[in-house]
Amino acid sequence: MVSSIDACRAQCVEFTDRASQLQLDTFVKSPSSLLEQLRNDKEKLRYRLATFIATNPSVLPSVQTLISASTSTDRSAIGAALRIAEGRCTSTKPDAARKIRDFTQRIGDLNVQAGYSAAGEDASGAQAQSQDKGRAQPPRGGALLDGEWKTKLANPFKPVPLPN
Repeated sequence: MVSSIDACRAQCVEFTDRASQLQLDTFVKSPSSLLEQLRNDKEKLRYRLATFIATNPSVLPSVQTLISASTSTDRSAIGAALRIAEGRCTSTKPDAARKIRDFTQRIGDLNVQAGYSAAGEDASGAQAQSQDKGRAQPPRGGALLDGEWKTKLANPFKPVPLPN
Protein backbone atom coordinates (compact mmCIF):
# COMPACT_ATOMS: atom_id res chain seq x y z
CA MET A 1 0.00 0.00 0.00
CA VAL A 2 2.89 2.37 0.69
CA SER A 3 4.27 1.91 -2.83
CA SER A 4 0.94 2.86 -4.39
CA ILE A 5 0.85 6.05 -2.30
CA ASP A 6 4.39 6.91 -3.42
CA ALA A 7 3.44 6.21 -7.04
CA CYS A 8 0.49 8.61 -6.78
CA ARG A 9 2.71 11.36 -5.45
CA ALA A 10 5.39 10.77 -8.08
CA GLN A 11 3.14 11.12 -11.12
CA CYS A 12 3.73 14.20 -13.26
CA VAL A 13 0.82 13.84 -15.66
CA GLU A 14 -2.95 13.76 -15.35
CA PHE A 15 -4.80 10.49 -14.94
CA THR A 16 -5.81 10.22 -18.60
CA ASP A 17 -2.18 10.57 -19.75
CA ARG A 18 -0.73 7.99 -17.36
CA ALA A 19 0.48 4.52 -18.22
CA SER A 20 -1.40 1.69 -16.54
CA GLN A 21 0.11 -0.01 -13.51
CA LEU A 22 0.27 -3.28 -15.47
CA GLN A 23 2.36 -1.62 -18.20
CA LEU A 24 4.69 -0.11 -15.59
CA ASP A 25 5.09 -3.43 -13.77
CA THR A 26 5.85 -5.21 -17.04
CA PHE A 27 8.45 -2.59 -17.94
CA VAL A 28 10.11 -2.75 -14.51
CA LYS A 29 10.29 -6.56 -14.60
CA SER A 30 11.52 -6.76 -18.19
CA PRO A 31 12.66 -3.44 -19.70
CA SER A 32 13.83 -5.09 -22.92
CA SER A 33 10.25 -6.22 -23.60
CA LEU A 34 9.53 -2.63 -24.63
CA LEU A 35 12.21 -2.90 -27.32
CA GLU A 36 10.71 -6.17 -28.54
CA GLN A 37 7.20 -4.70 -28.74
CA LEU A 38 8.29 -1.56 -30.58
CA ARG A 39 11.12 -3.05 -32.59
CA ASN A 40 11.19 -0.68 -35.56
CA ASP A 41 9.12 2.25 -34.35
CA LYS A 42 11.34 4.81 -32.65
CA GLU A 43 8.52 7.36 -32.34
CA LYS A 44 6.32 4.98 -30.36
CA LEU A 45 9.32 3.96 -28.24
CA ARG A 46 10.03 7.61 -27.51
CA TYR A 47 6.51 8.54 -26.45
CA ARG A 48 5.63 5.33 -24.61
CA LEU A 49 8.85 5.46 -22.57
CA ALA A 50 8.25 9.17 -21.86
CA THR A 51 4.78 8.25 -20.60
CA PHE A 52 6.23 5.55 -18.33
CA ILE A 53 8.80 7.95 -16.87
CA ALA A 54 6.33 10.81 -16.43
CA THR A 55 3.82 8.46 -14.81
CA ASN A 56 6.37 7.21 -12.31
CA PRO A 57 9.96 8.55 -12.35
CA SER A 58 11.04 5.70 -10.06
CA VAL A 59 11.29 3.49 -13.19
CA LEU A 60 14.61 5.17 -14.05
CA PRO A 61 16.72 2.16 -12.91
CA SER A 62 14.80 0.08 -15.45
CA VAL A 63 15.59 2.73 -18.07
CA GLN A 64 19.28 2.15 -17.29
CA THR A 65 18.76 -1.57 -17.99
CA LEU A 66 16.90 -0.69 -21.19
CA ILE A 67 19.79 1.48 -22.36
CA SER A 68 22.31 -1.32 -21.86
CA ALA A 69 20.13 -3.68 -23.92
CA SER A 70 19.45 -1.26 -26.79
CA THR A 71 21.09 -0.29 -30.07
CA SER A 72 22.51 3.17 -30.73
CA THR A 73 19.39 4.36 -32.58
CA ASP A 74 17.20 3.10 -29.76
CA ARG A 75 19.42 4.98 -27.30
CA SER A 76 18.81 8.28 -29.05
CA ALA A 77 15.05 7.61 -28.84
CA ILE A 78 15.48 6.81 -25.13
CA GLY A 79 17.31 10.13 -24.66
CA ALA A 80 14.46 11.93 -26.39
CA ALA A 81 11.98 10.13 -24.13
CA LEU A 82 13.89 11.32 -21.08
CA ARG A 83 13.74 14.92 -22.32
CA ILE A 84 10.00 14.69 -23.10
CA ALA A 85 9.30 13.20 -19.66
CA GLU A 86 11.36 15.94 -18.03
CA GLY A 87 9.31 18.54 -19.90
CA ARG A 88 6.07 16.98 -18.73
CA CYS A 89 7.26 16.99 -15.12
CA THR A 90 8.78 20.48 -15.04
CA SER A 91 5.59 22.39 -14.21
CA THR A 92 3.90 19.86 -11.93
CA LYS A 93 6.78 18.05 -10.20
CA PRO A 94 10.04 20.02 -10.51
CA ASP A 95 11.84 17.55 -8.22
CA ALA A 96 10.98 14.68 -10.56
CA ALA A 97 12.15 16.74 -13.55
CA ARG A 98 15.44 17.41 -11.76
CA LYS A 99 15.79 13.70 -10.99
CA ILE A 100 15.30 12.86 -14.69
CA ARG A 101 17.82 15.52 -15.77
CA ASP A 102 20.41 14.29 -13.24
CA PHE A 103 19.86 10.69 -14.34
CA THR A 104 20.43 11.65 -17.97
CA GLN A 105 23.65 13.48 -17.14
CA ARG A 106 24.98 10.54 -15.09
CA ILE A 107 24.43 8.01 -17.88
CA GLY A 108 27.31 9.28 -19.99
CA ASP A 109 26.12 7.59 -23.20
CA LEU A 110 26.67 9.87 -26.19
CA ASN A 111 23.67 8.53 -28.13
CA VAL A 112 21.34 9.13 -25.17
CA GLN A 113 22.79 12.62 -24.73
CA ALA A 114 22.32 13.35 -28.44
CA GLY A 115 18.68 12.23 -28.37
CA TYR A 116 18.10 14.24 -25.19
CA SER A 117 19.56 17.39 -26.75
CA ALA A 118 17.75 16.91 -30.05
CA ALA A 119 14.39 16.54 -28.29
CA GLY A 120 15.05 19.82 -26.48
CA GLU A 121 15.55 21.60 -29.79
CA ASP A 122 12.71 19.76 -31.50
CA ALA A 123 9.23 21.26 -31.40
CA SER A 124 7.61 17.81 -31.02
CA GLY A 125 8.85 17.62 -27.44
CA ALA A 126 7.14 20.91 -26.67
CA GLN A 127 3.98 19.67 -28.41
CA ALA A 128 3.90 16.54 -26.26
CA GLN A 129 4.33 18.61 -23.12
CA SER A 130 1.55 21.04 -24.00
CA GLN A 131 -0.76 18.49 -25.58
CA ASP A 132 -3.52 19.07 -23.02
CA LYS A 133 -3.12 22.85 -23.16
CA GLY A 134 -3.33 22.77 -26.96
CA ARG A 135 -6.77 21.20 -26.88
CA ALA A 136 -8.20 24.16 -24.96
CA GLN A 137 -6.76 26.75 -27.33
CA PRO A 138 -8.56 27.65 -30.55
CA PRO A 139 -6.79 26.77 -33.80
CA ARG A 140 -4.48 29.43 -35.24
CA GLY A 141 -6.67 30.00 -38.30
CA GLY A 142 -9.58 30.94 -36.05
CA ALA A 143 -7.62 33.92 -34.72
CA LEU A 144 -8.18 35.76 -38.02
CA LEU A 145 -11.91 35.99 -37.38
CA ASP A 146 -13.60 37.48 -34.35
CA GLY A 147 -17.05 37.77 -32.84
CA GLU A 148 -19.58 35.27 -31.58
CA TRP A 149 -19.97 33.49 -34.91
CA LYS A 150 -16.45 34.26 -36.17
CA THR A 151 -17.79 36.45 -38.95
CA LYS A 152 -15.93 39.72 -38.23
CA LEU A 153 -12.31 40.24 -39.20
CA ALA A 154 -10.00 40.40 -36.20
CA ASN A 155 -7.49 43.18 -35.65
CA PRO A 156 -4.24 41.96 -37.27
CA PHE A 157 -2.22 44.42 -35.18
CA LYS A 158 -3.55 43.19 -31.85
CA PRO A 159 -0.67 41.95 -29.64
CA VAL A 160 -0.37 38.17 -29.44
CA PRO A 161 -0.78 36.73 -25.92
CA LEU A 162 2.40 35.12 -24.63
CA PRO A 163 2.22 31.53 -23.34
CA ASN A 164 2.95 30.95 -19.68
